Amino acid sequence: ALRDAGMEVIYTGLRCTASQIVKAAIEEDVEAIGLSSLSGAHETHFCEVSRLLAEEGAADVLLFGGGIIPQQDVDRLREVGFQCIYPPGTPLEKIVDDLRSTLRPESST
Repeated sequence: ALRDAGMEVIYTGLRCTASQIVKAAIEEDVEAIGLSSLSGAHETHFCEVSRLLAEEGAADVLLFGGGIIPQQDVDRLREVGFQCIYPPGTPLEKIVDDLRSTLRPESST
């Protein structure tokens, strides 16, 4: 859906470590990182990506995620820098629209 919307997508594959994701993000000079978690490891994995980005001086990279993430964990993920968390069934158009408006906010002039 993101590619179809004209965005460049760099897919790192399944089961990447947080350090592999951050390394690829820095090498590719990305504006955003999207993570998906279906295994219940979202808090550990997502928080580690956020921490490593900060250590690398890349805390300005937009973080968003989705998957099977209990509502009670969403606030914690927002605290560590995730702008958007999408539950299962979120329309892809919403994700695309959110990214567009966040990455390229319309000028107020």
